[in-house]
Formats: sequence, structure tokens, C-alpha cells
Amino acid sequence: MNCRLPMANCQLRAAGAGGLPTRGKGGCTAAAYTLLEVSLVVALLLVISAIAIPNFIGQLEREELPGSARQLRSLISLTRANAAYDGKRYRIRFPAEDENLPMGDGRQPVVEREDDPIHDPEVYTLVTAPWAVGDTFLGKVWCPEVRLGRPTIESVRERRERGANTVADEITRDMENIEPERPPLYIEPDGASEWAVFVVTLAPKGTPIDEIEDHPNLELIVEGTTGLAWVQRPFYDEELDLFEEKGWPAVMRQDFLDPRVLTENDVLELHEIQVRP
Repeated sequence: MNCRLPMANCQLRAAGAGGLPTRGKGGCTAAAYTLLEVSLVVALLLVISAIAIPNFIGQLEREELPGSARQLRSLISLTRANAAYDGKRYRIRFPAEDENLPMGDGRQPVVEREDDPIHDPEVYTLVTAPWAVGDTFLGKVWCPEVRLGRPTIESVRERRERGANTVADEITRDMENIEPERPPLYIEPDGASEWAVFVVTLAPKGTPIDEIEDHPNLELIVEGTTGLAWVQRPFYDEELDLFEEKGWPAVMRQDFLDPRVLTENDVLELHEIQVRP
């Protein structure tokens, strides 16, 4: 019986170098690939994967530190909003080493609320709403230190010389489950709080405070009165000298992760915006 299929379906198709045509049903032919061609394609895909996958994973790891700081900023903003909505006092803190919580891995911040300030003052309950739970810190990022109070050139220098938190000791000495290096940030019903600096780092868990600066780390600075928060890298010693000479504040008021040393040419971006009466 002769093939009655259209000629377009019965034409030989070029199979590339070394390709051999094969005859299918009805007498028509189809292209086939040799083992060599398949091996070349697989090898090419493996080479591309070997280059692309490590770069992709490296990019994800590089984003863990700034991404964690930004997520912490979002958590603080959500806590402020809920404090104003509920008309109650909230706090954000980090669990102590020996503290058991029903959620989290000990590295994540927890949100607590003062439900009855009249009959049970200073009694805080864990907030388990969806916005308050989850992994704020990515990968191996954690917070080794929280510094309360507005950062100044003098406080930054003193901290580097002493290698410990000098603000929170008296505040947290008698508080249960509170570490002096990581005091809680209290947020009032009107959204106000203290200034605070949250240090987020990739240093191994348990690294001493005076060795944290030897590892990648960022600072999330919270301005208590306005609720503004920004992420900045720690200042270099030569930058502190320049800031002190020019009378500039020790805060950027904007996200700043550039590793290059700041110079006097950056003065327009360093000055705080002055509001004229």
C-alpha cells in the first residue's frame, strides 16, 4: 500500500551532524540523535549549572544579612502599628539562651504585649498573630547586641574600647529572661519608644561582643520619637574622626551599605535635614 500522507509529512528532516533518519509508521521518516549529541548537550547543561548555581547561592547568602535587617525593621513597624491599634504597650526582645518558647529557634525576635497594665503591670504575653511569628532572620544571621539610646560619636568609641554594652546593664539586671547585651525595645501605645541600635551579624553564634566587628555585620537604627529606622554598616575609625571634626551625627538617616570610606565630598548626604521655622 502506498503512503498517501501529504508530502510535507514524509520529507526527510535533517538531524544535524551525524543524525540518522528513521522510518516511522506509514513509511514517513523522523529525526534521531546520536549518543554523542545527547552527551554534548548534557555536558553543556552541567557546565552551565556548575557556573550558575554557585553564583545564585552566593547571591542569596549575600542578601541574608541586609535582608534580615530589613525584615527586622518591618517587624518593628508592624509592632508600632498594632500598639497604636490596640492601645497597649508592646515590646520586642530576644529569647535568653536557656529560655524555651513554643516557636522559633532562639535566634528570632519575639513580640510580647502587656494585656492588663492595671491589674497585671509589667506582665507580657507572647503575641502569636501571623504578623508577629516567622523567620525574621535568614540563614545564620542573629542579633548579638541591642544598644538603647541615641548613638553618638562618644558612645561608639566607648563601646569599641570597652567591647560591651554600657547602657542596658542597669535596666535589665533584675529582669527575668533578659540578657544585658540584648535589652527589649518597649513601644508605647502612641508608637513612641527609645532610640535603639540592633546589631545583626553573620558571626558564629556565641561570638564575644568585642569580636563581632571582625565579622560581617550591620546596624538597624531606630529613632524612637518618629519611628523612622534605617540600616547602615558600622563606621570606620577614620570616618568617626571625620564626623567628630565636622560635627556630624553618628547616624545616616538613610540606608547605607556602601563599603567605601566616606570622605568630606559626601557632606551633603551626611548632614541632617534642617527644618526652618
